[in-house]
Amino acid sequence: MRPVFNVPGEGAFAFIMGIISGYPIGAKIVTNFRENGICTKEEAERLIAFTNNSGPLFIIGTVGISLFFDTRTGILLFLSHILACISVGIVFRFWKRNKKANKFVDADAPVRPLYSKEVKCTFANLGEIISKSISSAISNVVMIGGFVVLFSVIVSILDKTKILNILSIPFYPVCSLLKIDTNFIPAFFSGIIELTNGVKNVSLIATKYISTNVIICSFLLGFGGLSVALQVLGIISKTDISFKPYILGKFLQGCFSALYTYIALKYISFFNLDLVAVFNSTQKSHPVNNNLNWIAIAFLLICIVAVIRRKQRA
Repeated sequence: MRPVFNVPGEGAFAFIMGIISGYPIGAKIVTNFRENGICTKEEAERLIAFTNNSGPLFIIGTVGISLFFDTRTGILLFLSHILACISVGIVFRFWKRNKKANKFVDADAPVRPLYSKEVKCTFANLGEIISKSISSAISNVVMIGGFVVLFSVIVSILDKTKILNILSIPFYPVCSLLKIDTNFIPAFFSGIIELTNGVKNVSLIATKYISTNVIICSFLLGFGGLSVALQVLGIISKTDISFKPYILGKFLQGCFSALYTYIALKYISFFNLDLVAVFNSTQKSHPVNNNLNWIAIAFLLICIVAVIRRKQRA
């Protein structure tokens, strides 16, 4: 980690867990590193730029198999995603390289002191640690589900009021120049706002060349969307980690991911998806509408957290 990414060796844990677990676990781990003084502010900003990624369960399972009905597509998107995050990490190794490193926060900084006392796990406090871990996990799940529901509603409002279509008009000449279907523009904007709905909308667009759908989804998976960005902002807000390197790193990761996907589609015959007819009228006649399911799940999780916190207060 140090020679390649210019971060501490402990950053390997954030990197691996970020790839395996998906958004926003990488940001959560980096925040814990900073709170405990494991890394400096600059190192934390380098880490958060490339360790917060989408997981294989979502990319291969949901996007590849469920949306595109092709395992190869999921594998291609996941490999491009990993290569892109590594590329961003290499680029960000130079982030504030000449700035003096300091693992501690200034006394006047509006954050709590770092190097908090580590709680050792023993049989005496095992139950307390497990309870806190479960409560923290449920809170994170509720937060993620809440953001997904909130931004899904926002995307739905923008779509029903035709605001997305109005915002797409200035980009029509660009699509005509690149010979891309203009239907991709509203779907792309919805993905910029909320990732899950965005990749679903992009995958449902019937086009002669499916590689266009895949490349756009690759960018959206790398960028993560504003919903994930605000989740990360909420997580790092209690530390002195800057949000700027994260949003810049995610934009670069989206670009790298789309580029690697394009290269693989063009030069590797195994991933030449344009030879396969994936989209048909059957797929468009059975649209997936999960808004009610998301709302029900979020409501259930909120009830669980409310019960747990009430017991803790009692």
